Parts: sequence; structure tokens; C-alpha cells
Amino acid sequence: MLVDFAADVAATPIQVESAAVAAEKDGYDGFCAAETKHDVFTALTLAARATERVTLQSAIAVAFARNPMSVAVLANDLQLISGGRFQLGLGSQVQAHIERRFAMPWGRPAARMEEFVRAVRAVWAAWGGERLAFRGEFYRHTLMTDFFNPGPNPYGNPPVLLAAVGERMTQVAGRVADGLLVHPLTSVDYLRERTLPALREARGGELGDFAVCLSAMVVLGETEADRSRAEQAVKGQIAFYASTPAYRAVLDMHGWGELADQLNALSRRQAWAGMTALISDEVLGTFAVSGGAELRERFGALVDRVSLYTPYEVDPALKAQALARG
Repeated sequence: MLVDFAADVAATPIQVESAAVAAEKDGYDGFCAAETKHDVFTALTLAARATERVTLQSAIAVAFARNPMSVAVLANDLQLISGGRFQLGLGSQVQAHIERRFAMPWGRPAARMEEFVRAVRAVWAAWGGERLAFRGEFYRHTLMTDFFNPGPNPYGNPPVLLAAVGERMTQVAGRVADGLLVHPLTSVDYLRERTLPALREARGGELGDFAVCLSAMVVLGETEADRSRAEQAVKGQIAFYASTPAYRAVLDMHGWGELADQLNALSRRQAWAGMTALISDEVLGTFAVSGGAELRERFGALVDRVSLYTPYEVDPALKAQALARG
């Protein structure tokens, strides 16, 4: 199981760069950055220039905020700058953000994502000498002149990884991607009984070299007070994710559908503190781990890459120690 370092979700591009340098020095296999307050491609470009060995992953870049051509260009450039170390991680985001934050179209996200990835690959193929003639239901790319053609990437095209929770999007990942980014709101049961079977069905029974990557929520702290603060922060993150209707299936599997309804109702009123209070220790223990040993015990036979998701301030050295002890 390869171990990646995940940058703080609120990190600035400069902070991402520094974190990537430290992660490489500390011996991590890879480094991933999310797209929240800043552009993930900008941040990873800085990281690519400052590192030499670690893989660099966008986890995730919001696909539907862009178009396949723009994503193909950005990913191609990062692959060049990093010397072949880039992994293009894409996610759909949810309807409200796509329509109201990005002012972009929404509809049939699984079908749209499948077409999006195929269109990106069609653009890359055109740069390798094929004729660009992609005509889909959502995207149409039929023009590529020499002036705008960078040619084939000397390092090859970057692998594409898709974020998915539901079985339909998971199957899309199995059909068109090189790997799956497992959402942090997952459990051993959901991964084993829903996610992996959906992937195998989409891939004809075998995963082969298809990569399953997990960002695992973890509670860390050197003192009891630190651990208590970490638990509250993780409970808050679980409540935030679990309030999203798109992720309800994970709660349903454990018989917590009513909890999902309560959280969703509170989220509409932005009652964040009340949401956190609804997350019991049982729910916390289902969706979060307490360290590297528990992480490997739960997921070591199920995933290929793992990173620690800590939605609170924590010393990077403590993360490294937890993984080493595991």
C-alpha cells in the first residue's frame, strides 16, 4: 500500500509547494492537493517545480467547472512540468455548486463524467496524431490545428482517476479511468460490498492495475485534549459530508438513513454545531481510524494508495509517526 501526503484543504498554493517539498523529504510516495479555496493546478505546478520524486495528484479537480479541452491542456502541461509524475484526479462536485457557484450546466452526472473523460482522452489522442472528431451528447470537440497542438507528451499521458461514492459513478470510473478516488466518507463494509463489486463488474471481473486510492479520516493527537479536538473536527467533517444527499447510500448501508435526513435538514439552516452533535462515537468509529495500525488493518487488503485526511491542525511529524507505527 503506497502512502501519500495530503495537503491541508485550505492551504494556499505557496503552502502546498512547501508541503510537497516536506512530503518528499519525509519519504512519502506521493502528494495530493484538493481544490477548495485555490486552483489545484496552480498549486501542483509549484509543487512540480519544487520536487523531483513524488507523484502529484489533483484530488480532486472539479471537472464540470471546466471543459474537456481545458482539462486536457492543464493536465498535459503538468505532466510535462513534473516530468511524468502527475495524476489527474477528477470529481463532479454536487449540483448546487456546479450551477450556483460555477454557473455551469448540470444533469446526469455519471453519463456526463464518462463522456468528459472520453473527450479528454480524444484530445490527447489528437495531439498524438489522430483526427479530433469527438461528438457526444454533452461535449463536442472537432477542431485541432497545428498552431494549438503541443504534440504527444514525451512522458505519456497522465493517468486519470475519478472520485466516486455511488455505484453508477464508480462503474464509470471502472470503464474509463485508471483509478478510483474513494471518498473519505466510506467504511470497510461499503468499500467491500458496494464499491469494489461495482468496479469489478465494470471491468469484467478483474481490477488488474486499476488503482484504488483512499483518503482516510483519522483522529490524531499527542495529548487527550488534542485527541478530543481532533475527534470533534472529524465529527464535524463527517456531519458535513453525511448531510449531502448524494452520499446517503453510505449512511443507509449502516442503518443511518434517518441521521442523513436530520443532517440535511440542519445543513439547510447552516446549523453546523447541531450537526456535529448528532455524530455519535459509533458513527465516528465507522468512518474514521485512530492511527496507522488501524488503517492498515481495515483497508490494507482493499486499497492500493492511502492518505490521511485530518480536517484539523496537526503536526506533519505526528502523521508520519502514526503511519510508521502502523
